Amino acid sequence: MSMVRSTFARPLIAAAMVAASVLGAIAQQPPTPTRVRGTIESVDGDLIVVKSRSGEDVKLRLTSDAKVVGIIKISLADIKLGSFIGTTTVPGTDGRQNAVEVHVFPEDMRGTGEGSRPYDLKPNSTMTNATVAEQVAGNDGQTLMVKYKDGEKKVTVGPDTPVVTYVPGEKADLKAGAKIIAFIKQLPDGSYETNRISVGRDGLTPPM
Repeated sequence: MSMVRSTFARPLIAAAMVAASVLGAIAQQPPTPTRVRGTIESVDGDLIVVKSRSGEDVKLRLTSDAKVVGIIKISLADIKLGSFIGTTTVPGTDGRQNAVEVHVFPEDMRGTGEGSRPYDLKPNSTMTNATVAEQVAGNDGQTLMVKYKDGEKKVTVGPDTPVVTYVPGEKADLKAGAKIIAFIKQLPDGSYETNRISVGRDGLTPPM
């Protein structure tokens, strides 16, 4: 009886080891990127080559319905009560959520991505898209209470924190030297395509 059990057990153990090996390999694979940040190296029709911030050359194919938006700098004073904003924050040593950047959405983009979620700009960073419900000015900037459908967050915005907004853009803005952030999708052949690119105006690097 023990020999029969042993005969059946060996294939099961081998299969389990193979499964564990495959799962381990999958776990070690880096996540598929969903956005690329960098500088446009060249443009050839709908093919854009971007030098990413990490130094890699990334080829992006624009989809037929790709949308281009411009990013311009504004001031902290342009953040008003009721503004719908996005902000990348990182936790400070004092427990406060410090803004790395703030982007103010125009009215026609109100509600875009509302909520709070982990973000890939910096370690432990979070992206929160929400409405400014309270503002408290201080010597070192402002403290904003922002509210979204599932909660609220208090954000500290320093005087040197980049504040930007979106303006209409066009494909002509996509030229060598422009700083961009593109939302990307990896295709089965390993290449990437994008249907949305934000491009900094006048040499601006999109801070998000």
